[in-house]
Amino acid sequence: MGHFRSFLDGIGFFFQGVRWVARYPRWWLFGLIPALIAFALYAAALYLLGTNALEIAAWGTPFADGWDDSARTALRAVIGLALFGAGLVLSVVTFTAVTLIVGDPFYEKLSEKVEGTYGEVPTGYELPLWKSIPRSIRDSLVTLGWLLLFTVPLFFLGFIPVVGQTVVPVLGALVSGFFLTVELTTLALERRGMARKRRFGLLRGNKAPTLGFGVLLFLLFLIPFVAVIAMPAAVAGAAIMVRNRLAPSALTTGTTGAAGGDRRVDPLTDPRMDPRMNPRTDRGA
Repeated sequence: MGHFRSFLDGIGFFFQGVRWVARYPRWWLFGLIPALIAFALYAAALYLLGTNALEIAAWGTPFADGWDDSARTALRAVIGLALFGAGLVLSVVTFTAVTLIVGDPFYEKLSEKVEGTYGEVPTGYELPLWKSIPRSIRDSLVTLGWLLLFTVPLFFLGFIPVVGQTVVPVLGALVSGFFLTVELTTLALERRGMARKRRFGLLRGNKAPTLGFGVLLFLLFLIPFVAVIAMPAAVAGAAIMVRNRLAPSALTTGTTGAAGGDRRVDPLTDPRMDPRMNPRTDRGA
């Protein structure tokens, strides 16, 4: 029951991100810019794959040239459909990584803004842009390698009757969801000085909320254009999850009460964080 509750907590962090961008719509628009650029690139790639899938299937199955016409067409149609499906799933699981690389300066600012509304932003581990982008690319390639290590076998298992239509999609969603969370929490965890191995270890130790957050996003990102709209909220939700659940010990500030203790503030409900009451909490992009 505890794991299920933690799984639901992970889902809840995404909706906290939705609430945050709803309260600060200028930052939502700010976060849309790199997502739109990445979406245009992926849409063009998927269009090319879809229009050439049968030709690719024919190129890859020369042994079927001598088959009966109906059998040859059926085989190549199935392979072409599988190729496009694999491309679609790959686009979903890599969209976040590519968008974060393209929009690194955008999402770094957005993530910092989210944390800033909860208290002091962790500092001391910043890298210049010319160092952070190559490191982001390297980390994303490593993450992609691990993802392919799991998803390629699942792709072939998908051809097994019954199992391929029931168990494999569930396992695929869990694997893809985990690595989506890996990508989205990178900004906030790097801000706390965590290198890739520590980040992976932290998320493996918190599988339930990690999967709750990531699986929901994986399913949402399967819907056309939702990935673009939801990306700023996903970045915001990941920052909130890191701050409040994954690495709360890194919190150094809050609102000091009468007894002098440190009390965490929810900027979505505390009226003192309303930009109309305190304009400094909502500076524009």
